Amino acid sequence: MKVANRVFLLSIIAVGLAVDKKEAHFSPGPAASYPTKQTNEKVTIAVKAYDTEELSKTAFGKVHPYMHGVLPILVVIQNDTGKSLKLDRIEVNYIGPDRTKIENIPPLEVKYIGVNTKPRLSGSPIPGAGPRGGTKKGPLNAVEIETRAFAAKMLAPGDSASGFFYFQTGHRRGSKFYLTGITEAISGKEIFYFDIPMD
Repeated sequence: MKVANRVFLLSIIAVGLAVDKKEAHFSPGPAASYPTKQTNEKVTIAVKAYDTEELSKTAFGKVHPYMHGVLPILVVIQNDTGKSLKLDRIEVNYIGPDRTKIENIPPLEVKYIGVNTKPRLSGSPIPGAGPRGGTKKGPLNAVEIETRAFAAKMLAPGDSASGFFYFQTGHRRGSKFYLTGITEAISGKEIFYFDIPMD
């Protein structure tokens, strides 16, 4: 009887995991399918701000970064140059309508936003030991934040890469997305910068 109960329990867990995986699937479209895009030297970059709860659900599930002051911007890069491109040194900024430049937040740091950082006292003389018990979970401490982040380092001819960059700002009309640092892998030649209006 105990074995039957375990088998039943494991099957319920497996079904639950399968449902979670199905819900967690996220697949951005091709760069050409987005209205907000720019093409320079046969490289197309499309951007989309995920500033609504409906959009957030499609990418982050129950987590809604924008409600906690973080603006996720999806970036899709299409390489039609016929050459391999290096993406490991790209820099991105969100430029406000007043020309204020906001740098992106590394995905590993996003989970600390909204966490109460008030220090807890411990009776232990060893730093970090005691009742603290590790990093407190914040509202953005979700695996999707990291797994959906832009991480491509190289882009082969004809291929595309996509992912999110995170900015601690509100999304305002008249803003721009600025990207630089894409280079040709062999020659080292830098592709012209991208200055894409977000409206």
